[in-house]
Amino acid sequence: MENNFLKWILNFCMFCTVSGEGCSLELKPSRVVVGFGEPVSVSCEASRPVRVLGWESAIGAAHTQQDRAVQWKVDSLIDWIEEPICYGVFFTAPRQCEEKLNLIHYTSPVQVSSILLITPTKADNGAQYKCVAQLDLGPEGPQPPPSVTSEPLNVSVDYPPSFLSPEAETLDIGMGDEITLNCTATGSPSPVYSWQSSDPKEKMEDLPLFTSSSLLPGTYTCISSNKIGKKSKQFIIKTKS
Repeated sequence: MENNFLKWILNFCMFCTVSGEGCSLELKPSRVVVGFGEPVSVSCEASRPVRVLGWESAIGAAHTQQDRAVQWKVDSLIDWIEEPICYGVFFTAPRQCEEKLNLIHYTSPVQVSSILLITPTKADNGAQYKCVAQLDLGPEGPQPPPSVTSEPLNVSVDYPPSFLSPEAETLDIGMGDEITLNCTATGSPSPVYSWQSSDPKEKMEDLPLFTSSSLLPGTYTCISSNKIGKKSKQFIIKTKS
C-alpha cells in the first residue's frame, strides 16, 4: 500500500512545474534594469533536452521546439506590468520548469520630499543648498545613476556687526603724522558707520576708514550698525612723549 502511494506521488510530480534551483532553465541576464521605452533582450537557456522552450509574455512572446535557447526581445518596453516568464516542457522529470525574469522598469525619479533642518550661523551666510534625487538601480542599472537636481537655494543669514580688529586701540602719534583709524566690521546686512569725536572741529565721514594728518589727542569712537544690532570701537589718540 505504501509503495503504491509513493509511485503515485512520483508519477504525479512528473507533471509538476518546478522553478528555482530544481529547474533546468537559466536566464541570461537573470536581472534586468530597463528604462521606460528602452529596448530589452533576455535569453532563456535549457541545460537538458527540451520538447518546448518559450517565453510567456504579453509582448515579445516566443517559443522553440528545436533549440535549447529562446530569446525574449522587445524594441520599446512601455508596459509597466510586464512580468515575462520562461517555461520549458522536458522529456524527463521534472517535465515542466519555469523561471520568472527579475525585471526592474524605471522612468525619471518620482516626486518625493526630503527635509533638511539646519541651525544657521553667520558662517552659512551666502551658502548654497541643492537637493539631488537619484535612482539607485544597482550595478545592472545605468551608470552614473539617473538623477535630477533642484534649483539652488541661496541662504542669507542676518547677524550683528563684528569688528575685524580689537574693539579698543591706543595710538601714539607725533605732530603732523598721518594716521588711519580702521573700523571695518562684518555683518549682515552690511553695516553702516558713524563717528564721534572729542574734537568738535574734526569732520569725520561715515566710512569704516578715517585718515588724517591733523588729529588732536583725544577719543574717537566708531559705531558700526545694521538692523540686527550695533557695536562701537574706541580709538584713544595720545601724543608721543
